[in-house]
Amino acid sequence: MNCVSFLEKLLNGVAVEWKPLGDVADIYGGLTGKSKSDFDGGNAKYITYKNIFSNFAVNLDLLEPVKVSESENQHCVKYGDILFTSSSETADEAGMSSAVTTYLDSPVYLNSFSFGIRFKMDICITPQFAKHLFRCDFMRTEIKKTASGVTRFNISKERFRKIKIPIICPDNPIKSLEIQAEIVRILDSITELTNELTNELTARKKQYNHYRDQLLSFEDGDVEWKPLGEIGEFIRGKRFTKADYVDDGIDVIHYGEIYTRYGVFTDKVFSQVREEMANSLRYAEPGDVILAGVGETVEDVGKAVAWMGTHKVAIHDDSYAFRHSMNPKYISYAMQTASFNAQKTKYVSSGKVKRLLIEGVKKEVKIPVPVPNDPEESLAEQARIVAILDKFDALTTSLTEGLPREIELRQKQYVHYRDLLLNFPKPETVEA
Repeated sequence: MNCVSFLEKLLNGVAVEWKPLGDVADIYGGLTGKSKSDFDGGNAKYITYKNIFSNFAVNLDLLEPVKVSESENQHCVKYGDILFTSSSETADEAGMSSAVTTYLDSPVYLNSFSFGIRFKMDICITPQFAKHLFRCDFMRTEIKKTASGVTRFNISKERFRKIKIPIICPDNPIKSLEIQAEIVRILDSITELTNELTNELTARKKQYNHYRDQLLSFEDGDVEWKPLGEIGEFIRGKRFTKADYVDDGIDVIHYGEIYTRYGVFTDKVFSQVREEMANSLRYAEPGDVILAGVGETVEDVGKAVAWMGTHKVAIHDDSYAFRHSMNPKYISYAMQTASFNAQKTKYVSSGKVKRLLIEGVKKEVKIPVPVPNDPEESLAEQARIVAILDKFDALTTSLTEGLPREIELRQKQYVHYRDLLLNFPKPETVEA
């Protein structure tokens, strides 16, 4: 499909007027002053920062309950509203949007790190259309310009109101709705295919996890469950910050990347820091297994990735390199199992920030060592298990093969068509 000519045909010469958001929509903020006790039960639902960031459209089933008073009704979310994150750690993530595309059967409110816009009655923009519009490249570029900060980027509402958006056929609402509906139909069809593949991937992951846990349970055979402290040693990393990041420098792995960007093993990194820091860092060697020492959830803490690179890599001080003489992939696979996570949970501190209690992990958390009295045969058995699990892992995590690759291709296809289909003529190119 030639989307440029298709868009021209779809518009068929109708006007597209660009207007500042402040002229076409009202902006409202989220709830403030809520404490933990306000989330024990509640008479309304609550949209968090993550609900907005993760979804094109708000998924009502994922919302938390919250207690809300009558005086806070001005913050109530309605069908058709577009919701935005108002703050983030990076400018790229600030101002991410989500649309309210279903009618709400109970009161719904925003959290304090978010804000919403509500189009005025005479502005004919559907939330189904807006969910695509506010995430396309040119709109994201304009939204990012409204964010400023150093360690945290906040959206300026004054600058946000000046962002111009396209109003299709402002004098003919019926024609406008027809054009919007056709664009939504095309983009939603691609999104639906991606969602089907994602659901299939989720099912395959559950199947894989079940098989992996069974394989590493060693219900039969020569095996000994040994404490990690007897198998190897834990080496804590040294601190570096986002201010130290550069495009070309020393390879590093940040603890947060372990549970957000890495799978079971890797030989490449996503980040580098300044060369002059070389002597102040601490490194994982090839074959070490790196564990996240801190996270927001118990599941994140203790997440492992085997470092299979050919050179050493620096690690953050909220992570540990586990140095051993076993197969690194085998250890990392063992550290993903339900058995390992059940043991690990006992040695994660409570509180808003979860932290791995490493001394308890060393002494009490165990993994299975096959054929423990024959090191050579043990390594052979570890390699056999790794070869089996690698095939499953490729199917569920590889970006060069399997379902993740297919999903990535569909996502790129969506972005390509979205940005072409929403590439309306700008004011300077519109014929007089």
